[in-house]
Amino acid sequence: MQRRVIGEFQVNPIGLGCMNLDHAYGPPVSAQQGERVLMGALDAGYDFFDTATLYGASRNEERVGQVLSAHRSRFTLASKCGMAVIPVDGKMQRVIDGRPDTLRRECENSLRRLKTDVIDLYYLHRWDKRVPIEDSVGALGDLVRKGMIRGVGLSEVSAATLRRAHAVHPVTAVQTEYSLWTRNPEIAVLQACRELGVAFVAFSPVARGFLCGTLTDVNALDAKDIRRSMPRFRPEHYPANLALLPALEAVAREVGCTLAQLALAWLLHKAPHVIPIPGTTSEAHMRNNIAAAEVALGPEVMARLEALVNPGTVSGPRYDAQASGEVDTEEFVA
Repeated sequence: MQRRVIGEFQVNPIGLGCMNLDHAYGPPVSAQQGERVLMGALDAGYDFFDTATLYGASRNEERVGQVLSAHRSRFTLASKCGMAVIPVDGKMQRVIDGRPDTLRRECENSLRRLKTDVIDLYYLHRWDKRVPIEDSVGALGDLVRKGMIRGVGLSEVSAATLRRAHAVHPVTAVQTEYSLWTRNPEIAVLQACRELGVAFVAFSPVARGFLCGTLTDVNALDAKDIRRSMPRFRPEHYPANLALLPALEAVAREVGCTLAQLALAWLLHKAPHVIPIPGTTSEAHMRNNIAAAEVALGPEVMARLEALVNPGTVSGPRYDAQASGEVDTEEFVA
């Protein structure tokens, strides 16, 4: 599989999402395990690493900086601003803040935590709808001109918002959830990225573990696992979604790959500007994921997969009402 373009960089077609090491799916891994995953990924051929101010209340950036800063020349580094966990009235709360002064301050802090002079790709993690997108992106453009970042990214935005932002400063990449079971980017933003020359970075490409085929009991999830709040993993929807797996597993056996590799290969075959960034805390899964770049899928297999898993066959919306209100992505008409 050929390398893929993201701004001024060319990277291997599958990157590493670092979030899982510190955030969202359970307690943080140990320093030793985090180092094994990150250094193992570098040695396995990963050269695009993704983190954020939000993850683990900035601990993930610190971890990435501690482990990888000595090898900075070997990879392209992405992080995010505009959404953080901060003290509010004595309690730690997640806050979306896209004001220019906030973004500049967060970038300075990210550079310090990551132990680097420049961040290759810096995303606005969520569009703060109280702030015009032009103002937030203008501030990120200033960071480019100051040499603090090399490229501007956006996360979970619509095609219309992307075009508004791109008119202010060229956007390097859009990062949004995209997998066989979350197809929203196909409504408009995937094509908008193609037209504008913007890379599309697919997070949760194995559907938050669903497309690995091993998550059969959601009751076993950690009490603070974010999937507990997601409708598709709730008891009223998850059994119907589990029923989709046997047919997918049959396709994977025919192709000769794991289910996770099948899901990643499907994304890579969708468009040459798509870059999946699966995350994991497992060294074995990390190596399994990058090997998906060698899996070839023909048109007939692609069509079968899309017939099996699509907005009409997946049960439940991807986010609850609160999370849905925080994103700007297009939605399929019910």
